Amino acid sequence: MLPNSLRRCFVIGSLVLATAMLAGCGRAGNESGADDSNPRPGAGVTIAAIPSAATKNTTRVWAESPAAVAASAARAVYPSTRPGQRPLSVVLADAASWQATIAGAVLMAAPLHAPMLLSEGAQLPPVTQSALSALSPTGAGENGPQVIRLGAAGSPTSLKSLSIGGADPFTLAARIDAYQARISGRWSNAVVIASSESPAMAMPAAAWAAKSGDSVLFSGRDQLPAVTAAAVKAHGKPKIYILGPSSVISEKVAGQLAALGQVTRVGANPASANAIAFARFRDGDFGWGIVDPGHGLVFTNVDKPLTAGGAAPLSASGSYGPLLLVGRNGSLPPDVANYLRDIRPGYSSDPVRGVYNHAWVIGDPAAVSDRAQATIDSLLEIAPVTKDAATR
Repeated sequence: MLPNSLRRCFVIGSLVLATAMLAGCGRAGNESGADDSNPRPGAGVTIAAIPSAATKNTTRVWAESPAAVAASAARAVYPSTRPGQRPLSVVLADAASWQATIAGAVLMAAPLHAPMLLSEGAQLPPVTQSALSALSPTGAGENGPQVIRLGAAGSPTSLKSLSIGGADPFTLAARIDAYQARISGRWSNAVVIASSESPAMAMPAAAWAAKSGDSVLFSGRDQLPAVTAAAVKAHGKPKIYILGPSSVISEKVAGQLAALGQVTRVGANPASANAIAFARFRDGDFGWGIVDPGHGLVFTNVDKPLTAGGAAPLSASGSYGPLLLVGRNGSLPPDVANYLRDIRPGYSSDPVRGVYNHAWVIGDPAAVSDRAQATIDSLLEIAPVTKDAATR
């Protein structure tokens, strides 16, 4: 049986080392138990929170906690400590509120491109402190904050911070929306309305917000909160996209929203199918519209909503791509496997001239199993297209 320090490097099944990304592997080589979470430059070990295992078409963000997922994603997007390659700001969200992490993902969009880290109330976990130190945000302009605190998130005393508060998820999301509009210099022409009560249905909104700058606002099942209605109205008759079926946001709410703008529902049951529907959907310049190969994808566990916001920077940089959901037990749902078959890349003569898919796998094998990762890898692999297959 391998010790835990080495199991991060040797992964069951088809996983291999992400040697292109890593100078070392996890904590291997430090059997003494000494803290190597913030190694010296040039020490020949992995920088804290950079993903530690991969297959040929996937990269796993190996983390056991939502705070570690967020730190990993932030460090993967901003791996350098050089001036000009660090974030302007970092978002700090309280892990007690999954709604805050999903709504706050919009701050990863232009102009801030601010990754998210998680606090535990007023306290910053060691992994968050380490990542914040490594990211070393420069500040958004002369008076811009280095840290944007959401809700009850803690505040590092050494950095200039701005607080966006709210007594409830609806108010907090509306204030994040207003802040994004202020720093962008405009209100977006689209908003996403997500369920405040069904985290699994709301999770895919975080990835789109981080990529597009379209804010996520919340509603209950049968009643549109006044603060959400006011936030939508501020956009001036925007396109309104309800994420989720009528079982989580009712037709009554859709009718209330119709007075504020053009309403379109994107939704399906179960949550895995809801995420696929959102990944496929496109309406003008809104939506991923991923119905063909050549894209990035992000996979996380349906039961871990905090990872949706924490991993959102991976959807808004690199290979870009929507969030898809695996089961609570870490398995790959059949509908997700079928979707991957639909967008599998192919080639007729030379794979070098083809297009490729890539997936980020979020969490340890308890969150997304080794078997699921291996299957995802296989279904993303570019494959030869025969004449017979092309004509069927």
